[in-house]
Amino acid sequence: MPNSSAPTLPTLKKPSVIELNNVSVDFGDVVALKNINFALKRGTLLYIVGPNGSGKTTFVRLLTNLLSPTSGEIIRDSDVLGYLPQKLNQNPNFPITVEEAIYSGFAKQSLFISKSDGEKIQAWLDKMQIGHLRKKPMAHLSGGQQQRVYLIRALINDPDFIILDEPTSALDPSFRAYFNEVIMDLHHKKKTIIFVTHDLHDTLCDCAHVLYIDQEIRFFGTLPEYHEKEHTLNHV
Repeated sequence: MPNSSAPTLPTLKKPSVIELNNVSVDFGDVVALKNINFALKRGTLLYIVGPNGSGKTTFVRLLTNLLSPTSGEIIRDSDVLGYLPQKLNQNPNFPITVEEAIYSGFAKQSLFISKSDGEKIQAWLDKMQIGHLRKKPMAHLSGGQQQRVYLIRALINDPDFIILDEPTSALDPSFRAYFNEVIMDLHHKKKTIIFVTHDLHDTLCDCAHVLYIDQEIRFFGTLPEYHEKEHTLNHV
C-alpha cells in the first residue's frame, strides 16, 4: 500500500510556456485574430511575421496578458516575462534618468536603489556599450540609445520568457551584430525568445522557428521550412 505521508515531488515546469486554444479577438465588427491554436515550447527562438494589419500586435498583447481574448482560452506558465514593446510611449518631457528607467523594470523596488541593484544596472549598461549614460536624462538620448535602455529594462530581471517587438528598429547597424550575440547567448541559456519582425533577412540562426500570422496562423515551422514556402505565403 502506498504511503500517503510520502513527500510530494516538486512540480516540473510544463514543456509549453504558453498555449492558446481556439482564441479569437474581435474589435467590434473587425476580426483581428480568428481561431488561433498555438503552443510555444520552452527554449524556442521564434520569429513572428505577417503583413501590416495581420494581427501581430494583437497576438503579442495576448501573450503579454495586456489583452484578453474575445473567445477561447490562454494557458500561461509562471515564467518571468521580459517585454520590449514596439512603441515605447515615453513622454519626452518626463524627467527620468537612464538609471531610473531601468530600475522601473525590477520586480522589487524601493525608494533608493541598493548597491547591488546599482551594480547590476551598471553591468548591463556596460554590456550594451552605454555605461557612460547612467545618470543622463532619457530625453537627451538618441533613439538608438533609448532602445538599448529599454532592452536592458526588458532583460534586467533575467526573464525566462522574452518578447521583443521590432527590437533592432532603432539600433545602429554597427551595434546590431553585437546585440544579436547577446540574444544568442540568452538562447543558449534555454530562454524562450520571441522576435516580432517584418524582415527575416537578419535572422540569428537556422535553429529558429517562424510563425506567420494573417488573422489566422498560416504557417508555423522551422526557418528553413518557412523559406521553402515564403513565396507562396506572401502571394496568396
